[in-house]
Amino acid sequence: MAEGDYRDSERIVERLREQAEKDNIRLTVHGQTEMVAENISYAALREALLESQVIESYPDHQRGACCLICGRARSGRYLHLVCTTTLEVIVVITVYEPKLPKWVTPFQRGGKHEM
Repeated sequence: MAEGDYRDSERIVERLREQAEKDNIRLTVHGQTEMVAENISYAALREALLESQVIESYPDHQRGACCLICGRARSGRYLHLVCTTTLEVIVVITVYEPKLPKWVTPFQRGGKHEM
């Protein structure tokens, strides 16, 4: 990835899709723990990567460039993943289903709201 591309959401998603298609995905221990806790299969995680968009990008993160993406698995379930954006392999740091109160919709953060 060329210098500066890691700041371009479209290029980030393109790169993540290419890596996911090649099954070039690794999970941190925390990511695996969250998958179990949220009953998320590896297949659903991969599907979400293939159908994702960047919600937030953290190009200057202390542990390396990463982003928060939202993707939809074939089941229709939306998943959020925090993953690396510049390595030769996708490292999934965490994965979860966006829910109230933190998320109003899969793409909009919560706050004070009425249910």
